[in-house]
Formats: sequence, C-alpha cells, structure tokens
Amino acid sequence: MIIQNIEVKRISVPLKKPFKTALRTVEALESVLVKITCDNGMVGWGEASATVVITGDSIQSIEAAILHTIRPQLIGKSVLAYEQIFQTLHQSMVNNSSAKAAVDIALYDLLAQRANMPLYQYLGGYRNELETDYTVSVNSPKEMGEDAAAFFKDGFNVLKIKVGKDDIKEDILRIQEIRKSVGNEVKIRLDANQGWNAKEAIVSIRKMEDMGLDIELIEQPVKAHDLDGLKQVTDAVDTPIMADESVFSPAQALAVLRNRAADLINIKLMKAGGIYKAQFINQLAEEHGIPCMVGSMIESRLSVSAAAQFAASKKNITRYDFDAPLLLLRDGIEGGVTYEGRKMYMPELPGLGIRSVSLWEEGE
Repeated sequence: MIIQNIEVKRISVPLKKPFKTALRTVEALESVLVKITCDNGMVGWGEASATVVITGDSIQSIEAAILHTIRPQLIGKSVLAYEQIFQTLHQSMVNNSSAKAAVDIALYDLLAQRANMPLYQYLGGYRNELETDYTVSVNSPKEMGEDAAAFFKDGFNVLKIKVGKDDIKEDILRIQEIRKSVGNEVKIRLDANQGWNAKEAIVSIRKMEDMGLDIELIEQPVKAHDLDGLKQVTDAVDTPIMADESVFSPAQALAVLRNRAADLINIKLMKAGGIYKAQFINQLAEEHGIPCMVGSMIESRLSVSAAAQFAASKKNITRYDFDAPLLLLRDGIEGGVTYEGRKMYMPELPGLGIRSVSLWEEGE
C-alpha cells in the first residue's frame, strides 16, 4: 500500500441558517477535501475545515500545507508503516492542525479498509451508535427560544447553546427563554467560546445555578490561553466546566489535567491534527478520570464520519456534538455515518464507509 498521490479540492456548501457564536458568523461550509490514492487502487478520503478564528487555518493555508509540505514527504511511503507515516505527518510542520487532520483521516480510512473493518471497530469498537446534541446559535432571546423549541420538536433532547457574544445579562435572558420554551426535559449545555473572563464567568454561572436553570456543563468560558482563569472558574462553581479551545495537543491536555483546570475535555480532530493525536488526548484524560466529548467544526459528513467513529470507539468519550452536517443545505456524501433524528449509526462498510463523494466532483 504505497502512497502514489495526494490530491485536494476546495468545497463550499451553504448553511440552512447562519451559524453564530461569540467568535464568528458562518454562512457556508468552507473546507478542503483530500484524496489519497495507493498503488493497489485503494482510495482514502479526508477533509479539513477552515476555522481561522480557532485553529488559524484558512482554505489557502490548508491547501498549501498539504500540497507543498505534507504531500512530498508522504508520496512513496507505505501506509502499513503507519507509525512512521504519522510521525512524519506531525513532524512535517508546526501547527497546521486542520491540514494534518485531513491527511490523518484519509490514512485511517485506508488502514481500516485494509483491515476490512469499519473505522470505529478498527479503533476499538466500543459502541456502534451515538446521540448528538443540536446547537442553538447566538441570537435574540426570543429567536433562540423559538429555535430551541423547533429542535426539541424534531427530537433533539440535548441542546448546545452558544453564549458569550455580548452582555452576560442578555445570556441569562437567553437561557431563561430557552428553558421556558423546552421545559426541563431537555439537557442544556452552554458554549461561551472564550467570551467571558474568569470573574464574569463565576458570577454568571453562580447566578444560573441559583436560578435553577439546570445547566449540564459550560464549555470554554474564558480565553484559550488562560488556564489559571479556567481553573478559577472550575473550582468556584458546581456546574461542570469543559475545556475546548484550551486543548489542541496532548501536551496542552496534560497541562489542563495536571492542574485540574477543567472537569471535561472537548476533542476535535481539526484541533488535534487527526485521530492519531486525539487518541493520546483521550487516553491521558481517561487516566486522570476526566471524560471527553468529541465534536466538530462546521464540517461535512465526510470528516464527521471520522470524528463520530473515533468517538464511538472509546469508552471514555461520553458526549457527542455532531450536528454540523445537519446544518448544511446539501450533503454530497454517499455512505459514512447516518442520522435518524438525534441518533447516529456507524457504517458497516470498511474504513469511513464512504462509497462516493459528489462534493469532490463539484469542488474547485
């Protein structure tokens, strides 16, 4: 299984509705698809989502990293010597985690195909189905309440609420409106996307606790680099705190875990550089008694199929944030993980389970 070629194509897919967080507003999926072809004719698929405000990776930088730095170092190498391949991939350049993730996903697709196993089984096979949450974008309290009610009506019983964009009082009004709309049957988790400082976070979370708003967890309340602030918040409130943007690498995960700066860690393949490093992060967290969530950026069902199968393969991954493909106006992927409302089912075909990618034909 010698790598003969690594190709890339840009894709753009409009969202059904703008996706708004404290960091950005997104109107379309912008990502780079990767296709690795081996000498035996096998093909592996990958994808890198451009999320400049989080990973620093743009469409242009992802393409350039893969074509001009990663590709020359991997052409001619055997996929079966995968430890060597992944070491080469991660040592090829610093950062550029999304570009590395796309290539990593395609390599794991090939490895699992070679083993004739679905990727989730190849990685451990702990479970074969998941339930995803659904994200409510930052808008007015009224609009967020209406969106939450609509998602609940569609069968989603865990909602991830984006906050942290402006005044904290407004955030509390948003949560109150959502609770009023969906009642107490729905789990609500908040994602501040680094939108607060430590003092603001502690005051607002305590207030929400006193109001009985019943928040399951709060994700990344403070700036990514502020581990002291993250620990301050975690120590001061009863609501579990999750690190997201604070953890890209296993080394960053270890810093959070050693300091008990968070109660949970959110792993994303685009931050970790793919499955190879994501597994180390999960193993470190498990050894420290810290559960993980796996989520995604705005991505197609191609890379989400990789993230979901990684999540399904591990016992310590207990929460799932994979609604991104449901936000898109069209799919363009045949095979991979499938959705029935909030339920996600792993494919039984080998590798990612991708049969065809019409998005590739449409891409630039």
